[in-house]
Amino acid sequence: MTGTHDVLIVPVGSAPDPAPLRELTDVRVVHPDDPALPAALAAADGLVVWDGSSPALERAWEAADPRRLRWVHTSSAGPDRLLFPALRAHPCVLTCSRGVLDTDIAEYVLACVLALLKDLPRTVALQAGHRWLHRGTRSLAGRRALVVGAGSIGTRTAELLAALGVHVDGIVRTPRPAAAPFGSLSGPQSLPEVVGDYDLLLVTAPLSEATRGLVSREVVARMRPATIVVNVGRGPVVDEDALLEALRGGRIGGVALDVWATEPLPADSPWWDLPGALVSPHLAGDAEGFTDRLEELLRAQVRRFAAGEPLHHVIDKTHGYAVAPTVAR
Repeated sequence: MTGTHDVLIVPVGSAPDPAPLRELTDVRVVHPDDPALPAALAAADGLVVWDGSSPALERAWEAADPRRLRWVHTSSAGPDRLLFPALRAHPCVLTCSRGVLDTDIAEYVLACVLALLKDLPRTVALQAGHRWLHRGTRSLAGRRALVVGAGSIGTRTAELLAALGVHVDGIVRTPRPAAAPFGSLSGPQSLPEVVGDYDLLLVTAPLSEATRGLVSREVVARMRPATIVVNVGRGPVVDEDALLEALRGGRIGGVALDVWATEPLPADSPWWDLPGALVSPHLAGDAEGFTDRLEELLRAQVRRFAAGEPLHHVIDKTHGYAVAPTVAR
């Protein structure tokens, strides 16, 4: 049945099917380049930003009525692209699609680690050249991994690695006693001191003012010579230039980056042709069926919103991290 809440969907790329949502409440779909966006935003109680973000939303944001707009949802697992200053200051509740992509992203991290340890990029290149070159590779079992960002994605990554005999520790915003699959959970200030104890540095942290540049030039300089680095969090969390120089100079063992400071990665970037680097276009979570799961979560959130129930996967707009379920009032 149709409710009394007006939910505006702004599809930046693809769009969710609005029909099941209209069984729960009033839904309108307006694209970012539609001149009707400011008026639609002014009339909205809830806002869903789907498949990306657009500067058009920030430009239109002054139309958002702080007395009316109570909820904003993003289809992304990380909310950083929506956290422009005016939205941070707005009283609305912000939610994300946390949890939907955890296993797919964790599997991608594992695939990258194994590909680099087992020298698969070189194997593919040798196959393309019809060359038979026997050589040894490295083992995963018995390695030590440090996960930067022990949220839901980082925890799932740690579970997969621990099952294969890897000791896993984590870096979190606030240190706390660890539970399986983590051996320890330390604060970000410890990263430069401890990074040299690990074979794998796996970045799953969201982007915030606290995490920007966290994997700094100093951190890269203190890595073991054979360290493998994987980033599936956000590009600006790591110093890409420092990583590139370290890999090019043979000071680390391999890098896999799925997220970048600039996306798309420019065609003339040196990363494309760098031996020991795996370059991918922000696709770690985009496995088969992921859009169905995102839409299922959205339907559940719209139902909660229409019923006045606490919304899940609420984001602290100051720090960019998930907090307890909250009712959008």
